Amino acid sequence: MRTTRVTVAALVAAAALTLTACGGESANTGKVTQISGGQAKAGAATVLDRPFDKPDVVLTDTTGKPWNLREQTKGKPTLIYFGYTNCPDVCPLTMGNIAVAKKALPKADQDKLQVVFVTTDPDRDTPESLGSWLKGLDPAFTGLTGDFATIQAAARTLGIGIEAATKGADGKVVSMHGAQVIAFSPKNDEGYLLYGESATVDDYTKDLPKIIKGENP
Repeated sequence: MRTTRVTVAALVAAAALTLTACGGESANTGKVTQISGGQAKAGAATVLDRPFDKPDVVLTDTTGKPWNLREQTKGKPTLIYFGYTNCPDVCPLTMGNIAVAKKALPKADQDKLQVVFVTTDPDRDTPESLGSWLKGLDPAFTGLTGDFATIQAAARTLGIGIEAATKGADGKVVSMHGAQVIAFSPKNDEGYLLYGESATVDDYTKDLPKIIKGENP
């Protein structure tokens, strides 16, 4: 297994300061809370030496009901990702990879895993459209929408930067957002693993059994 030591500065540069435009462009921004720090990188996962707390936020789920992220994922292995349904590439690929890897788990472990997709484009991602999109990936995935400022603040507590969706000269609407997936341990509800957009199906398939137990991959 390939193991690389990473410094806090390197982790911040690679994860906290990069936004992805799902049309294939990227941009740097300093308007984001810094990643807490990195211990080591094994494969796709970066193990954080100072884990994140779960965002203390209440958003709206795909049924239109309030959903307390911290309370409703308490004690559960949880993956959290910020993206939007109209993204043509990174978001569906990331969520699709997780969906395929989840199906490789034993049924009991599938039932334990909580996967939360928080939209970065709440003006277009209504509860109904978000629910329809996620149903095509995995009906058990949780989709959340709400006020953009609230979503942006929640993302920043995880070192993830997002910007309000904008329309380009070609008329296309683009949402800039960090493409990290944060894994939270069922043992202490802390976000202890970070995955970048290059994580593959094989990476998640290998790591999910460990995440279910709150162990390092």
